[in-house]
Amino acid sequence: METLTYVLLLLGALAGGFVSGLAGFGTALMALGIWLYVLPPSLAVPLVLICSVIAQSSTLPSMWKSFDLSLVWPFLIGGLLGVPLGTMMVASADPKVFKLSVGVLILVFSSAMYLNKRPLAITFGGRFADGAIGFAGGILGGLAGLSGPLPILWANIRGWNKHERRGIFQLFNFTVLATALVLQTASGLVELKVVWLALVAFPGTLIGAWAGARVYHALNDKHFGDVVLGLLFLSGLTLVWNSLGAL
Repeated sequence: METLTYVLLLLGALAGGFVSGLAGFGTALMALGIWLYVLPPSLAVPLVLICSVIAQSSTLPSMWKSFDLSLVWPFLIGGLLGVPLGTMMVASADPKVFKLSVGVLILVFSSAMYLNKRPLAITFGGRFADGAIGFAGGILGGLAGLSGPLPILWANIRGWNKHERRGIFQLFNFTVLATALVLQTASGLVELKVVWLALVAFPGTLIGAWAGARVYHALNDKHFGDVVLGLLFLSGLTLVWNSLGAL
């Protein structure tokens, strides 16, 4: 590989790892924008899945005790049921339309929640609604790698605190993305070259995740919420821009 490729690979790993360590999601949001300059999507997408799993695994031990697992399990069950369905839909559905629809949804809701000054604490649907959101997130994760946005929005609407939201973000994304990676590998969609790229990106991912986790612990509930909504808005904007360009 050329020197520029190494530099951008490490830079993307640092950026993706930092955001993942900070918010529990967002590796693809930061890393893909850098890696796609030097890597084709067939290599960049599975590399994002690998680095996401690495980053989230590295920060789990320091945060595990603060997570409320009773809130997470409905999302996990729904997500695991949805991932295979989303993977099967890849051949027949149009990911561009899904990305555009989800991007618009994220932009509208993240903007409305930021402008809303009253704290939300919606309890509608209980665990069943949580599982349904997880199922939808699993479908989008299997179809287009978009496992996070819907559960993240829903957790904010529920009005849960920083640690409760982080537990859902991190454990849900870790489980869904790891499952998607296994399914893609079993389907022969992951090239051997991705393993070498992951080894190169590994140090940057770990360092970035460590730094992001340090910042996370320093944030209060409000500042963490602002960071999450800001990342969601940027994610929605990127999805809409890319989808409109592809269409």
